[in-house]
Amino acid sequence: MTLRTYVEMLKFQDRLHSYSYFQKAAVGAIKCYLKLYDSPSKSATDEDDEMSKLPPSQKKKLRQKQRKAEARAKKEAEVKEETNVTAVSKSGKRPVKPVDPDPRGEKLLMVEDPLMEATKYLKLLQKHSSEYIETHLLSFEVNMRKQKTLLALQAVKHLLRLDAEHPDSHRCLIKFFSKVGSMPAPVTDAEKLIWGVLEAERPTISQLHGKSLIDANSFFLEKHRDSLMHRAAVAEMLYVLEPNKKGEAITLIEGSNNDMGSTNGALGSVRKWRLKDCIAVHKLLETIINDNDAASRWKVQCAEYFPYSTYFEGNHSSAVSNSTSHQIPKLPQNDGGADSSISNQNSSSLSSNGKVEELEALKDLVIQ
Repeated sequence: MTLRTYVEMLKFQDRLHSYSYFQKAAVGAIKCYLKLYDSPSKSATDEDDEMSKLPPSQKKKLRQKQRKAEARAKKEAEVKEETNVTAVSKSGKRPVKPVDPDPRGEKLLMVEDPLMEATKYLKLLQKHSSEYIETHLLSFEVNMRKQKTLLALQAVKHLLRLDAEHPDSHRCLIKFFSKVGSMPAPVTDAEKLIWGVLEAERPTISQLHGKSLIDANSFFLEKHRDSLMHRAAVAEMLYVLEPNKKGEAITLIEGSNNDMGSTNGALGSVRKWRLKDCIAVHKLLETIINDNDAASRWKVQCAEYFPYSTYFEGNHSSAVSNSTSHQIPKLPQNDGGADSSISNQNSSSLSSNGKVEELEALKDLVIQ
């Protein structure tokens, strides 16, 4: 290795955490740790406690299932071992394979402090990807769970600096001050100091200057009434601020219009809604607002806009085609009859080199 190559390798290592693939991996890891914190896995002690509450008959059935599962796993391991022995006898060399001590990843779920593990990746993102908006979104989520009020405020200010009109920036802003408003009166000196900082910082935020949180939420809606994700953010915050207005929040989402938008592409006008945004709205209705009827209506509506979506189970999606494929009878072989004339008509749209000659069939194609 030459000196130049060595120096280039060192520079690459210095920039390693700035690359987009590391950002995506770190974001995914942090989200996993947040999910583990919100929904911790059951330990063996908890499972034993739950089993002790069951009646004797159910205990017996559960133990039988566990024994069968253990026996099945043991048998599979023995079969693999026999296969390895056979391979040794034929080739004379025993294949060396690393043994996975945790094939199901159960030990990975047993994290003592998920937020501490998430913070390790968060610090790397804050150091090397400070202009990445998702860095501060995750910083807000982590610090709110850790009850680090000032660090959460810092994340909100970074979000407003990067993009004050982003739906997630608005969501974090309203969430933060809604949480602060529900905090008890400060007692200790540290709490009084934090409270003083919050009172000094709130007037400097233009989105809240002279407005209540409800007014700020309504004002944000007026500015972005035509955007699906902005309306969804406003609806979510309306439900957070006033849970009794759940129906109004749902109406706000369902009242969004998927209008046609002009593009410079060859396909002409396309609809504004994107598939990933519609999926996010469906999860919002299903989990946070917790209205299964509204989520079902939204799913049916989006299945029409995205007929190839497996998530929404559109008419042309693989999820639907796989479920109905066994009901479709096989067509008989044609001998030049009417079916062959149809196939000849279909094949006439393609030239000998495979290029599409007739584009009329593609005029209604919508790509999101």
